[in-house]
Amino acid sequence: MLRIRLQRFGRKNRPFYRISAVDKRTRRDGAPVEELGWYNPVEKDPAKQISLNEERVKHWLSKGAQPTDTVRDMLAKRNLINVDQWNADRADDRKKVEAKKAAEAAAGEAKDEKKA
Repeated sequence: MLRIRLQRFGRKNRPFYRISAVDKRTRRDGAPVEELGWYNPVEKDPAKQISLNEERVKHWLSKGAQPTDTVRDMLAKRNLINVDQWNADRADDRKKVEAKKAAEAAAGEAKDEKKA
């Protein structure tokens, strides 16, 4: 699964980030599949803080890439994603994960009771 996330560059106390499509299992500064833009939080002018290749971002989102929370907020400000729909989908995913954990916990308790 691909993630759209930030890769940190720059020196100490002068962060600079590249926005990249990266495999989920890759470390923070690992090799990206594709560079999609950059983010410079030190820049004073908001118009110069971020640069995105919007066409490629839309392409990766259509292929199922999941943006991190920070990148999701950046994309929402540029109207590249619908945040309400995104949050609803994430809530459904969280419910599924919680249900799976509860089922595993119940199975573990039943196993413990059986041993006793």
